[in-house]
Parts: sequence; structure tokens; C-alpha cells
Amino acid sequence: MAIPRSEHPKPQFLRDTWQNLNGKWLFSIDSGKSGVERGMHLESGKNVYDKTITVPFSPESELSGLGIKDFMECVWYRKTFDVEKINGRTILHFGACDYRTTVWVNSKEVGSHIGGYISFSFDITDYVKEGSNLLVVRAEDYQRTGTQPSGKQCYAYKSERCSYTRTTGIWQTVWLEFVPNEYIKSVKMTPDCGHSSIFIDAYCFGADGLTLNAEVKYKGKLVGQDSAVVCGRNATINLKLSKLHLWDFDHPNLYDIVFTLKDDTVKSYFGMREVSYENGRFRLNGKSVFQRLVLDQGFYPDGIITAPSDKAMINDIKLSKSFGFNGARLHQKIFEERFLYHCDRLGYLVWGEHASWGLNTSLPTAWQGFIPEWTEEINRDYNHPSIIGWCPLNESSKLQNKDFVHYLVQLTHSLDRTRPCIDASGWWHEGTSDIFDYHETERDLKALHERYDPLMRGEDIDLPKSFPGKPVFISEMGAIWLIEPGGPEWCIREKMAKDEDDLVRQIKNTCETFMFNNTIWGFCFTQFTDVEQEKNGICRYNRVPKVNPERIKAILSQKAAVEE
Repeated sequence: MAIPRSEHPKPQFLRDTWQNLNGKWLFSIDSGKSGVERGMHLESGKNVYDKTITVPFSPESELSGLGIKDFMECVWYRKTFDVEKINGRTILHFGACDYRTTVWVNSKEVGSHIGGYISFSFDITDYVKEGSNLLVVRAEDYQRTGTQPSGKQCYAYKSERCSYTRTTGIWQTVWLEFVPNEYIKSVKMTPDCGHSSIFIDAYCFGADGLTLNAEVKYKGKLVGQDSAVVCGRNATINLKLSKLHLWDFDHPNLYDIVFTLKDDTVKSYFGMREVSYENGRFRLNGKSVFQRLVLDQGFYPDGIITAPSDKAMINDIKLSKSFGFNGARLHQKIFEERFLYHCDRLGYLVWGEHASWGLNTSLPTAWQGFIPEWTEEINRDYNHPSIIGWCPLNESSKLQNKDFVHYLVQLTHSLDRTRPCIDASGWWHEGTSDIFDYHETERDLKALHERYDPLMRGEDIDLPKSFPGKPVFISEMGAIWLIEPGGPEWCIREKMAKDEDDLVRQIKNTCETFMFNNTIWGFCFTQFTDVEQEKNGICRYNRVPKVNPERIKAILSQKAAVEE
């Protein structure tokens, strides 16, 4: 049987020596949280498991083979895997597992991780052996506590309003990586377009005094190479490029780079581009660009938040671009690395966001559950040229913990000085955001102009916590429900579109209002697809468009007021 989601999960940091562990695993729900007492982590615990699951799909999804929709506060996974020969170190990777994960190899605990949306790994060299090995995973998920980011996962038993089917446990690829004893652990690459160079900051394991080499090619031709000696665990290289090819959404030029450290070889890539926000404009490589974004929640009918295939992610990006959108706000979910890889190579601007809903920031334990994972997210995805901004929180209220918000912005800036940060999207800012953004649900043309035209006259407008002089971003707008057979379970009835022509008219009203306002540099249309009972997508949940994409593309192809 073919391995599901068999492609390499980390295309920006690729070694040839890896092994995919997706497929059939034993699975069991531990309602009493007594699994350790019953020996589920031991060699002798196999008979305690009563189900089989297909990884990497969550047990709530149909693709997992289970489709269990009830709350599961503790679940267990069990799988045997073979290792032919050990010649170095063995790293066990998880794309994501929701929420508190504990791992055993051959009945010995190797580590734990907190966070349901980001990748993590364990060095299992001291636990693995040649031949057959036992891998056991326990995932604990206490969604209703207010201490963990849950995103759009529903607090109620049944999916309702804009909260959807939950995700428990493993929902991205599990894989092994075999590395030498001295190896490259991570690389941070920062483009300097003005000097046609890429600054490399590498973190290496057991490599003090060894030489790190970097070789860069563009379309197969050598355009730069350099090296540095590892000092302790770090090596830095400022690599000059002989040819500068800028990355943008129309020309997603990517450089291939190969790192070598003694016996270790890592293949990667990067894009040369610069992002800035000046005088109320978003600039990409110095050119003013209007962001025509769409809200993408990354849900699928059969996989929930796991894409059913690599092709499905590619098709989502291509479908969005066919409507004329040049990017997306990746909403209330940390998307997997392969999706970002396809954004990089297809030319698609995206905002990185965390799944902040469900988090009560007044609780000290909420900080503990959010900040480490947000740090891991920025560090993991720093090298993707498609990411042009960060947004840790969404639609927070004026009751949010101000200190928490301030710290998040400071932390984000300390980890990434090359991108802006929106502190809390949409409703209530705390004065530290680089950008003022707002969520707009109005679609009446007259009302929209009355609200936003004063900005063009230099007047302040009546929006929550408005900051005169800061760039203005309408980061949610649209949310138009099309009347179809069966009808939606809930919606704003007076704002429904009665047919395709009415839908296009309402989209035109909102998009053109913001595109032709010379104080607004972008919008995010809500949303890309229907998700379960929320049927306000420009496409249905199965990705079938509700309107001919060419009709929307004709609207979005017009030159915006801020574009040069």
C-alpha cells in the first residue's frame, strides 16, 4: 500500500537520508488517562490498542479511517519501524501533533513537546537500534482550558458558526532523518538585495573547528560560493552573488543552495526580496504593491486541517491566483512547510499567523502555551520569501492582556527584523503594531465610501484604536453568502447575494472601494472556500468556484491607487 503524504516534509532543508513513517498505526483513546499504568508505552502493551489509524490524518478526519468527532483528551499511537544500519545520529521528526506530545522509543521516554501546530523533533540515537524498533506516541489535548491556542477548533460538541471540527494528535508527517555525528542543525538566511548577497547564520552540532561550505546556483549555473569555520556551534557567511534575480509574485525567482559540513549535505533554496512599509505603502523590492489577499483557513472536507495530498495544496494556490489574488492571509493555523514551499515557487504572498483563538491571555499558563510555539514558528519559517509579515493574534478584545501583546511584538521583532508585525488583527490594537488593520463587514457602496473616503482627506476615521499615519490594511472584508439550495445554517441574512451577478457586484463594491483609496495598501477577502457550515467562500468546500474566476480577476486586475 502506498504511503500517504509520502513527499519530503521539509523541502527547504532536505537530506536524501530520511524515512517516512506515515501509514497504518495502532491507535487507542485513553479516556481515563491510565495508559502509562496499563503499559501502553511498553513492548507488552500492544493488545491494549483497539483501533487502527492512517497517519498523518487526525482521528476526526475521514482520511484517518476513523472519523471520530467527539472530544478526545488523550490518545495513543503505536508503530514498529525498521532501521537497517546506524552510522551516525537518528532524528525523529513530527510535522505537528496536537497538543501535548510524549514519545517513547523501545519503551523508553525520549522527550515531550507542547504545541499543536508547529514541527518538533527528538534525537533518538541513544534509544534506537538496528533492526525492528517500537515507537509510541501519547497526545493530550485539553482544548477547553483557555491555556492552549486552538484556532478554529470548536469548543462545543458539534461544529458551529465559524468554529469547525477539532483536531487531536498527529496531523502532519512523522519521519526519521539519518545524519552524521557532525551535522548542520539549522540555517537562517537573510537576503541583502542592495549588496547582492545572502547572509547565512548556521547552527551546527558537534562541528567545532570544521568548515561549512555553501554553494549557490541559479537555474543550474554557479553564482556564488563561500565557506566559514564553525566556532562552537555557529558559522556565519556573507555570500556574494554574481547575478541578482529578485523574487516577487510575478517572478518567483529562487536560488538553489547546497551546504556541506564534512560528511553532511543539505539542499535548500532562498529568494532575494525585501519587504518594507513606507509612507502608507507596502513595498516589495522598493516597488509599491497593493496586496490582493484572500483568507485561507486551510481546511479540507476529508482531511480537516491536513491537506489530503501535496497536489491539493498546489491546486489551492493556483485556484486562488486564477481569481486574481496575489496572496493569502493564512488564518488561525500554522500551515505546513510544503504549503509555504509551493507559495515560494509559485509566487504567492502570505502572512504567517498563529491559532490564537481559545487562548485566555490573562492566565499565566496561556503565555507558557503560546510563546514557545510562536518562537518555533518564526524560526522554522524565517527563510520563506513568500512570508511578508507576522500576525500572532486575531480579533482580540480590549480586555486582552496588554503586557502579553506588547511582549509578543517585541519578541517577534527580536526574532525577525526583516518583516512587520501586526499585534492583534482586526479589532483592538495596543499601540505597538507596525500596521493598523481593520475587519470590515459592510458591503453597501455608499456606506463604505462615507467611512473610508475621509482617510484620503487626511482625516481620522471612527475605527477602534486608529493610529493616524500608520499603514492601513483591511485584513478581513467580504464574507458574502451566496443563496444556494439548502441555504446556510447561520449568516447575516440581509448581506446575502441572491445570485452570481449579485455576488460579483458586492465583491466589486468592496474591492474597488479599497483599491482606489490612496491611503489603503491592501485587503484580505473573506474567504477562499466554505468551511463546513460557514458558507461564505468564493469557492465551495470542495474547491468548486461559485463564480467564474475571470469575472473576479477582471476586478482585481485594475491598478490600485497606491501602485506606481
